[in-house]
Amino acid sequence: MSAAEAETEPAPEPERGTAGSSGGDELGTAVEELLLGGGRRWTRPEIAERSGVRPERSAQIWRALGFPVVDDDARVFTDADVDALRAGERLIAAGIITEESETMMARALGHHLSRLADWQTHTLWNWLGRDPDGAGDEAALMDHAAALLPELELLQRHVWRRHLAARADRMLAERAREGTAGDVAHEGAEPPYEGADVSRLAVGFTDMVGYTRMTRGLDSRELGAVLDQFESLIGDVVAEGRGRVVKTIGDEVFFVCESASAAAGIALELTARARRRPSLPQLRTGLAHGAVLNRFGDVYGAPVNIAARLTAVARPDTVLVDKAFADELAGTAAYDLKVLRPVSVRGYSRLRPVLLRPARTR
Repeated sequence: MSAAEAETEPAPEPERGTAGSSGGDELGTAVEELLLGGGRRWTRPEIAERSGVRPERSAQIWRALGFPVVDDDARVFTDADVDALRAGERLIAAGIITEESETMMARALGHHLSRLADWQTHTLWNWLGRDPDGAGDEAALMDHAAALLPELELLQRHVWRRHLAARADRMLAERAREGTAGDVAHEGAEPPYEGADVSRLAVGFTDMVGYTRMTRGLDSRELGAVLDQFESLIGDVVAEGRGRVVKTIGDEVFFVCESASAAAGIALELTARARRRPSLPQLRTGLAHGAVLNRFGDVYGAPVNIAARLTAVARPDTVLVDKAFADELAGTAAYDLKVLRPVSVRGYSRLRPVLLRPARTR
């Protein structure tokens, strides 16, 4: 059967109880069809034929998104799944991505959006005052879901476009500073694949001191309040300093800045504000500067490792930086720098920390 014939063929009835389906629950089926834009109609071989994507590659993309591969005879795919595969093919045909980078892009999207979906699902359940495992007014639930879904989509699309615009502005400004007509690469490094570039950035980790000990004395609600305060503080200060939060890892936040001066200001401001909040533990921060690899929203390289090691050895309420970072601040009157004795940490036998403090008022 050709793809054109498949377009006109009546859709088969979905098989309930197959891998990834709602197992015959009517409410689950209704919610799923609302969210997915239709029922589960197609098997894996069928969506491969309809989209023009090889079965083995469609399975690879599915796994990269974070979903388990299903049996070939399980009807778990929708028309929207076919459309998404076709969209990927159009990006490849346009030369924007390759098959390899499509899988990497799918993995990054799956990782970030699964966290967003988890938060949104819990938020909606709490708002409805409903136990997901309990009984309730199913009609009211569907009405709420149908009304809220477009609002969530509007907000997500708006925030995504705002971040695209902000990132485009930074790239255009960087291009103007460098005087080049293309992507900026430093120290002769070439991006090894699509979705990645090499740039010189200031990177930092900030974590809460004594977090493990603190959590033993808090219930889940109290712990949630502390985490909310911590993430709010980090988000506000990093945004004000024109930095970017890369990710949160438990009690630690990883952020980046275009300049060492901006990162230094963020780190010292975080320390100062945390001191004024008795409900928050003390903070400590490690900063480094150098060439890093930007890959699908994440950042890799020696400066990232060094910043993490400096954070681990920093005392409460202090900010440690590496020599490269200190060199970037040389001659800056706003900061005092004090070179400390070398330390031995994982991967670095003689890492020399530099203590960063605000300049004393003369």
